[in-house]
Amino acid sequence: MFSFKKLSLPSAGEALPGRATPIPTAERHFINGRPLKGPYPAGHETIIVGLGCFWGAERKFWELPGVWVTAVGYAAGTTPNPTYEEVCSGLTGHNEVVLVVYDPAQVSTETVLKTFWESHDPTQGMRQGNDVGTQYRSGIYVTSEAQRAAAAASKAAYAQALGQRGFGPITTEILDAPAFYFAEDYHQQYLAKNPRGYCGLGGTGVSCPIGTGVAA
Repeated sequence: MFSFKKLSLPSAGEALPGRATPIPTAERHFINGRPLKGPYPAGHETIIVGLGCFWGAERKFWELPGVWVTAVGYAAGTTPNPTYEEVCSGLTGHNEVVLVVYDPAQVSTETVLKTFWESHDPTQGMRQGNDVGTQYRSGIYVTSEAQRAAAAASKAAYAQALGQRGFGPITTEILDAPAFYFAEDYHQQYLAKNPRGYCGLGGTGVSCPIGTGVAA
């Protein structure tokens, strides 16, 4: 199975050309009706995370109190405005990701990161469980230096906790947030629309020892 999946990112010359205009998507969140593309309330923060198939990943965050809206999409690749099929080819370099917009007065960045770490196995490289390919890699894409510091601290803490339980090194990439391309309408809040739909996520069972306090 692994031999049929591309496990390395494409070079600029290999990447698909994409398109100049965004692909169509939903306007509003299927559950709470809020606009996927904003405007978002003043004082709210955004962070982008990749932790395997984005259908199950998104649900972890829309269920988190203090999260204002979520959306799934593609990030950290080369191809502009890719389609799902193009991303799955491994020739765009993109990761399947979740955009999380949250109110830091209600939920801390550390709590968002704790949810991220505990919802998948961040030691698996270019896969997550049975989902194999570059689009399933673990990643945190930050929008501020405070988020970057929190992400790095949580990664170090979780790496120590995982190591004590026999897991290998964390492979999660932490980068400044790149362009985020909204995925197609049918992917948005997929498990709310399809309650029996596929979710391949599985955590390690190891708790991430970071704070869960709420910002003042």
